[in-house]
Amino acid sequence: MKKHIPIKKFSQNFLTDFNVIKKIVKFINPQLNDILVEIGPGLAAITRPVCDLINKLIVIEIDTFLLERLKKCSFYPKLIIYHEDALEFDYLKLFHKKNKLIRIFGNLPYHISTSLILHLFKRINIIKDMNFMLQKEFAERLIASPGSKLYGRLSIISQYYCNIKVLLHVSSKCFTPAPKVESIFLNLTPHTDYFPYFTYNTNVLSYITNLAFQKRRKILRHSLGKIFSEKVFMKLNINPRLRPENISILQYCQLSNYMIENNIYQKYVFT
Repeated sequence: MKKHIPIKKFSQNFLTDFNVIKKIVKFINPQLNDILVEIGPGLAAITRPVCDLINKLIVIEIDTFLLERLKKCSFYPKLIIYHEDALEFDYLKLFHKKNKLIRIFGNLPYHISTSLILHLFKRINIIKDMNFMLQKEFAERLIASPGSKLYGRLSIISQYYCNIKVLLHVSSKCFTPAPKVESIFLNLTPHTDYFPYFTYNTNVLSYITNLAFQKRRKILRHSLGKIFSEKVFMKLNINPRLRPENISILQYCQLSNYMIENNIYQKYVFT
C-alpha cells in the first residue's frame, strides 16, 4: 500500500509497536456480542487484531485517505465505517439501533481529547466502557487527586462519571512519527452499582468547577464569592480560604446541591 503521510491538523501519530498493540487488545478484551466502536482506526494497528476476534467493528474516521486504505484490507467486510468527526457522530442513534451499551476505544488526538471525552460523558448512560490512548499529561489530569497541580475541572467531571484505571504506560518510541510526549492507555468505566458522588444536576457542578478553576490561584472566597458567602462555606464545612485544587469532588457536589436546594442555580447557570 502507498505510504500514508501523517496529517498535522489531525494530530496523527500511529501506534506501531507490536507488543504494545497485543497488550492493548488484551486489555480491551473484545467479545463477539460487544457493540465496539473505534475512534480513529488510523493504519489499523488495533483494528486488525480486534477484527480477528469479532464479527463486526464500527469505526469512525475523518481522514479520507485512511478510509480508502481500510477498504483494501482483508478484514474490510467486518467493518461498519463512518466517515465523520467523532464529535459529530450520533452515539445515541447507534445505541437505539443496537439496543445495547456501547464500548468505545481508540488512540485519541490531543487536540480533541478534552472535547470528545466531555462529549461522551453527556452520553454516559449508553456506554459500557471506554479504553483510550491519551497523552500522558492529559491522562494524569483525568486521574489527579485534590492537592495536585494537575487536579482540576476535568479531574472532577471525569471521576464523577467514571472509575478510571491506568492500564499501560506507552513510550513515544512506540509511535510513528514519534510524538514529543509519552502516552498512557486508560480504561474509563461508568459508575453503575456504586456511585461515589452525587449531584442533582451535572450542569451546575460543571458551572461551579469551571468558575473556580478559571481563577485557580485565588481562594474560594474570591473565585466563588459571587455565589457563596463565607457563612455558606462554613455551614458546608468547606474552608473558604482554600484554593480550588484543595477541594474534593464530594465538596464540589455539596456546593452544587446547595445551589439547587436553595433555588439560586438558575440565576447563574441558565442565564
